[in-house]
Amino acid sequence: MKTKVIRMNPQELDMEGIREAGEILRQGGLVAFPTETVYGLGGNGLDPQASAKIYRAKGRPSDNPLIIHIADMEDLEKIVKEVPESAKKLASVYWPGPLTMIFQKSDIVPYETTGGMDTVAVRMPDHPLAQALIRAGGGYVAAPSANTSGRPSPTMASHVEEDLDGKIDMILDGGPVGIGLESTIVDFTEEIPTILRPGYINQEMVRRVIGQVQMDRGLIQADSKVKPKAPGMKYRHYAPKADLTVVEGSPKAVQEKICALVEEKIRAGEKVGVIATEESIKAYPEGIVKCIGTRADEESIARHLFAVLREFDDCGVTYIYSEAFDTPQMGQAIMNRLMKAAGQKKIQV
Repeated sequence: MKTKVIRMNPQELDMEGIREAGEILRQGGLVAFPTETVYGLGGNGLDPQASAKIYRAKGRPSDNPLIIHIADMEDLEKIVKEVPESAKKLASVYWPGPLTMIFQKSDIVPYETTGGMDTVAVRMPDHPLAQALIRAGGGYVAAPSANTSGRPSPTMASHVEEDLDGKIDMILDGGPVGIGLESTIVDFTEEIPTILRPGYINQEMVRRVIGQVQMDRGLIQADSKVKPKAPGMKYRHYAPKADLTVVEGSPKAVQEKICALVEEKIRAGEKVGVIATEESIKAYPEGIVKCIGTRADEESIARHLFAVLREFDDCGVTYIYSEAFDTPQMGQAIMNRLMKAAGQKKIQV
């Protein structure tokens, strides 16, 4: 299969390209496209064969559910049995946006899309290209991140090409994404709404709108025997090829520990990478040191995380040491992704 790439400005959409991509989706094909979070790999969410193609292209376990993306609120009722009032309130504030909600699915949604579950995850992205594609493709686009399963999620079209070129029909290149971490997932099938995956919209932001909300107790577990309701809950995700370890503690202690670890590995003949910030980058004299952003702007850290992990793959490092990131709004989401990438390996100093 030859993968066609169409580049366009999200603010000046190439509607002919959108129509072509929409027709691919309607015919059961796969199209990668940008959202405000990461690039998604889209297929018709109501077509079981299209969902099966997504799993094959990614090498994704078939019990890992897909998110259905919609562009219009009225389309939600067709694919779910009930929308609780609290979910309607949350949608009125954060849709379109980086929020996914889980409901009991209607019969029209195939189990191939939901990973065999009776629940369905739904999102309305806040990206003009994504919205136009969803409407052109029939209104219901199942789309996990557009990467090989387990690898860092794609924040640029070049990441998609690297992983999926020749495996999918088309890539819509709308430039780099804005947020860089996948959406917050809130499960409304529980008695108390439950955050299954942290993201840009944190627990306090949800609580201010709907009141009581809880965090899933198994949120940061690397693996579980429980069948996952949401993407990324069961399997190792976002992993670079190198062995990644997160170092947590006071800034000075973290820097000293990372420097000692880097020196030890280099002396053993290893190629070592370090994830630092603008505030700390000069503290690391050895190794391949990459700046992920600044602690004064936590969104810069989120936006660059996956790209930095991919850059270390290109450098051929065998070990990576990263500072921990306890930032006010997105710290939990950043650490969730970083710890999954590290296989939960952390050193406390």
